[in-house]
Amino acid sequence: MGATMQTAANLMPIPGHVDPVPVPRAPSLRADGRIDLIGLTKDQLRQTLLDAGMELKQAKLRGKQIWHWLYNRGATEFSQMTDIAKAQHPWLTERFVVGRPEVVEAQVSTDGTRKWLLRSPDGQDYEAVFIPDADRGTLCVSSQVGCTLNCTFCHTGTMRLVRNLTAGEIVGQVMLARDALGEWPSQPEGRMLTNIVMMGMGEPLYNFDAVRDALKLVMDGDGLALSKRRITLSTSGVVPMMARAGAEIGVNLAVSLHAVTKEVRDEIVPLNRKYGIEELLQACADYPGANNARRITFEYVMLKDKNDSDADAHELVRLLRHYDLPAKVNLIPFNPWPGANYECSTPDRIRSFSDIVFEGGISAPVRTPRGRDIDAACGQLKTAAEKKSRADRDREAAALTVA
Repeated sequence: MGATMQTAANLMPIPGHVDPVPVPRAPSLRADGRIDLIGLTKDQLRQTLLDAGMELKQAKLRGKQIWHWLYNRGATEFSQMTDIAKAQHPWLTERFVVGRPEVVEAQVSTDGTRKWLLRSPDGQDYEAVFIPDADRGTLCVSSQVGCTLNCTFCHTGTMRLVRNLTAGEIVGQVMLARDALGEWPSQPEGRMLTNIVMMGMGEPLYNFDAVRDALKLVMDGDGLALSKRRITLSTSGVVPMMARAGAEIGVNLAVSLHAVTKEVRDEIVPLNRKYGIEELLQACADYPGANNARRITFEYVMLKDKNDSDADAHELVRLLRHYDLPAKVNLIPFNPWPGANYECSTPDRIRSFSDIVFEGGISAPVRTPRGRDIDAACGQLKTAAEKKSRADRDREAAALTVA
């Protein structure tokens, strides 16, 4: 019975809290049997057309045309692809789809932050958040449904890991945000979505292949064409995968540090019990491409009376200097969620901590809390939605339609 349930739910076997073993699985088929073209490489797209019965010369041509319509024009229907013969549209529509995640819920904060609760064809929910600033717009992208790391301050850490997202589901979050922001056709200048952070639900380095493949699509000059300097991958410290991330993806690195002693980091980031602070910081020092122009960002959530003392700040400076790291520290006021065992540090305590790190010669800006009125901390929208009945959501959708 248990094995049957696990197969049906498409779960990933996890031997322990912090060391999941990824098991390759074919992506879930759509109910209509069509193949989603979002997330395929150029070669995979061409091969998919060939496998469906298109002859080679035409598959090469159609592959280039479809790629352009997907990633430069934002087309979601083959009928929009005006340089493909109308007679071929039904053939394509019968076999393929240009997917977007289903939007279960969309919220906009008073500060302009947008949050989407998204659903996959196999019924799994995950989130994406867009954060606008004066000089940039950052999309926070999820890599997994749930998480296995159980970081005690993180709301997603309270959820079991259900499965990895596919490359198409990861890229699909970017496509959906572009749709919502009206950013088609793709333009190199003047767009609101300028940056991507792999900092949503899940640990990206435990879904390495899909994250790598998705980000290559995002960085492709013929595709979404975002520079690797505008993409940041955030990890809680999966040390063995960090060098591969630098070599095979090459984007900016952010590390969820959050504490400077073994005792405290073991508690709030349990992965520390496997890969300790010193091992993690050495991996950061070895990260390819890290220099003063491309500093490693250390995320540090400010938890009252837990990791926010002056002594903690001085130890943080000592550690970063000891490993000679080109570093920037993002101080993050804790965003409370129901059931959390922590409080946010006081503004005075955060300011004192920041001043000490700055005086140590390391940039330590305090991140402005965003989207608190829409519970924009990762995982909060998913949890809130699960508590609503289907009837409640239908009533809300109907009210929005009438409005």
